Amino acid sequence: METKGLTCKIPLELHSRITDEIQRTESTLGKFIEKIILEHYEREERNQMDKGRTLAFSISEELFQQIKGYLARYEEAYGRRLTQKEFVVSLIQQALEEADEEFEAARAGQKAEETAREDDGEEMEADVSENTCE
Repeated sequence: METKGLTCKIPLELHSRITDEIQRTESTLGKFIEKIILEHYEREERNQMDKGRTLAFSISEELFQQIKGYLARYEEAYGRRLTQKEFVVSLIQQALEEADEEFEAARAGQKAEETAREDDGEEMEADVSENTCE
């Protein structure tokens, strides 16, 4: 990924807070600034959504930590931060796509069964009419 520098002057107090957080989280200034900028744009996108809905639920601490670990490994592997929201939304979208495929397969199976029953019914009618005494 190609990068470019960004320089600016900020108040000393804010600089100190940023420096403390970078040291506390064992991060770098570049990662910190990138995170803040991405969060800003993600927040802006959320605010611009016409009919956004909230989906909220609780999960176990163990599952939460597994997700956090996955997101950290994702960032290390791809050099890009994946938010919890992006992760969960992508899982939901994937599950819905798979469900649609399963529903289509089930419908096709039902239609095949109906066709087979109709064919069997026509054969039975033919057998009965051939065996009818006149």
